[in-house]
Amino acid sequence: MSVPAGFFARHTRLVRPPLVPEVALHLADDVAVLWQAMEDQGRVDGVPGPGEASPFWAAAWVGGQGLARYVLDTPGLVAGRTVLDLGAGSGLVAIAAALAGAERVLASDVDPYALAVMPLNAAANGVAVVEPVGDVLDDDLPEVDVVLAGDVFYDLRMADRVRPWLFTAWARGAAVLVGDPGRSQLPDGLREVAGYDVPDSGVDVARRTTVWRLP
Repeated sequence: MSVPAGFFARHTRLVRPPLVPEVALHLADDVAVLWQAMEDQGRVDGVPGPGEASPFWAAAWVGGQGLARYVLDTPGLVAGRTVLDLGAGSGLVAIAAALAGAERVLASDVDPYALAVMPLNAAANGVAVVEPVGDVLDDDLPEVDVVLAGDVFYDLRMADRVRPWLFTAWARGAAVLVGDPGRSQLPDGLREVAGYDVPDSGVDVARRTTVWRLP
């Protein structure tokens, strides 16, 4: 689908997430209002609305913020490498990887609005190596050196899809890191590499989030 020109300018504003002020993103002040705007846009221009899906891309989730912070503080993890940001949403983690020196960044998401906003966010941060791609979980594993996955264990169905995919990526030699505040669907076998207290982001009240590495 093609998101109408000007949609993001009308319904979002550039915001710097509190834990990652180096990055500017088109985010919504009220996700519920944005959801309604997406529904209205669909009726006017024949663009598919979000249905029951929330526009996750329009907020800076705490797991993604923690993972982006870790990437910026540990640039050797991604510098000169090919990186995949799984469940990229706004592209926060992908942009952080680009700013940290990644040679190529694939930013995967199933939401067409997320895929449309990522280039705008990349341009706002002066990075040109972020490549939006769709769902990769049912395809052959891309040839990447690093997989970054922020807030992908938000429900059981998604966790069941992501968990074996991440272990496969790790078994094939990729470094795999997960950003998450400690949801119950997190797999066993992860080890903590960093933790952050995230100020109120408009999604969650200030809380602790963790960066995990597999294994």
